[in-house]
Amino acid sequence: MKFGMRKPSIARSLKARTTGRAKRSGKRAVVPGYGQRGMGLIKDPKRSVKGAAYKRTTFSIWDLFK
Repeated sequence: MKFGMRKPSIARSLKARTTGRAKRSGKRAVVPGYGQRGMGLIKDPKRSVKGAAYKRTTFSIWDLFK
């Protein structure tokens, strides 16, 4: 498990900022449970727990400027 600062990725950061509202609203209309809290735990519990632990043990370079 990683502890500390995550390695910054410009490409991933840009992708996260430019994922459109239309794409999300379309998925929400088609995929049942998309975007609702707790759905990750139901779909893949092991991945969800690992992701939660990663989020709590690492931080971004941008978190230093908050």
